[in-house]
Amino acid sequence: MLRYIARRLIILIPELFIITLIVFLIMQAAPGDFLDQYRLDPSVSKEFLESLQKQYGLDQPIMVQYFKWLKGLLTGDLGYSFYYRRPVTDLIGERVLATLILSLYSFVISWILGVILGVVSALKKYSFWDKFLTVIAFTGIAIPGFFLALLLLYFAAKTGTFPVAGMYSVTHGQMNVWQGFKDIFWHLQLPAFTLTFGGFAGLMRYMRGSLLDVLNEDYVEFARAKGMPERVVIFKHAMRNAINPLITMFGFSLSALLGGAVITETIFSWPGLGRLVYQALVQQDIYVVMASTVISVIMLIAGNLVGDILLAAVDPRIRLE
Repeated sequence: MLRYIARRLIILIPELFIITLIVFLIMQAAPGDFLDQYRLDPSVSKEFLESLQKQYGLDQPIMVQYFKWLKGLLTGDLGYSFYYRRPVTDLIGERVLATLILSLYSFVISWILGVILGVVSALKKYSFWDKFLTVIAFTGIAIPGFFLALLLLYFAAKTGTFPVAGMYSVTHGQMNVWQGFKDIFWHLQLPAFTLTFGGFAGLMRYMRGSLLDVLNEDYVEFARAKGMPERVVIFKHAMRNAINPLITMFGFSLSALLGGAVITETIFSWPGLGRLVYQALVQQDIYVVMASTVISVIMLIAGNLVGDILLAAVDPRIRLE
C-alpha cells in the first residue's frame, strides 16, 4: 500500500510539470499583457514596473519565466497578483475556506442523494418512482449550471426566501457563533443546490445501472436461493459490488467541484477560489491562474488516490502493489 501511494505521488511531479507548462504557455499566448493595467495607471512608477519585470523575469523568454515561477512554487512562493497587487498565497488563504465549505457540502450531499436515490430507482424499476427519479436525473444532467443558477437567483429575488449573493449578511459581525453559523448556512443553500443538482443526478443514474447489473449476477441469485433475507442480499452482497464503479469516479468528481465553483461562485458572488479564478482569467492574472491549476491537479491526484484506496478497502479482490 505504502509503495503504491509513494509511486502515485512520484507520478504527480511530471503530471504537474506538463499541465502547468501547457497552462502557462496558453496564458502567455493570449493577446495583451498582464502588466497592461499597471502601464495605464499613472500612479504606478516606471521603476516599480521595472522591478516587477526583473523579479519575475517578465523581460525574459517564456521558458525562463516559467522556470522562475516553478522555482518559487517549490519554495512556497506562488507569485504576485498583478490585478489585486498582493501575493497569491494571501489571496488563496483568504478564499480557500469559503470554497471548501461550498464544495465539501455539495460533494457530501451529492453522494448521499445519488447513492440512496439510485438504489431506490433500481429496486423500484419501471415503477412511478423510478420514472419520476429518471426525469429528475435527466433534468439535472441536461440543465447547464449557469442557467440553473440564474433561475434560482430569479426565484430568490421574487420570493425573498434565500439571500441572492455573498456568504454573509451585513450584520454578520454582530452575531453570536450560532447566529453566524445559521447566516452562512442560509447563504450556502442556493450555490450548493446549483452544484449538487447536476452532481447527484449523474451519480444516481450510475448507481441505478450498476445495481441493476449486479442484481442479475449468479452470486446474488445464489444468496436468494439460500434463503437470505432480501435486505441482506441487497445491502450486504449487491450494494458492496454495485458501488465500486462510483468509487472510481471519486477523484474526478472531487476535482470537478473547483471547475463548477468558478461559475457558481461568480454568479452568487461567493467569495471563494472559483470567483478568484474567473477574475484572474479575465484580467490575465497569470500567477493566480497557475496557482489554481496546481490546486486542481493536486485535488485530481489526491481524489483518485483516495478512490483507489477506498476501492481496495471495499473489494478484497483488488490489491494495491
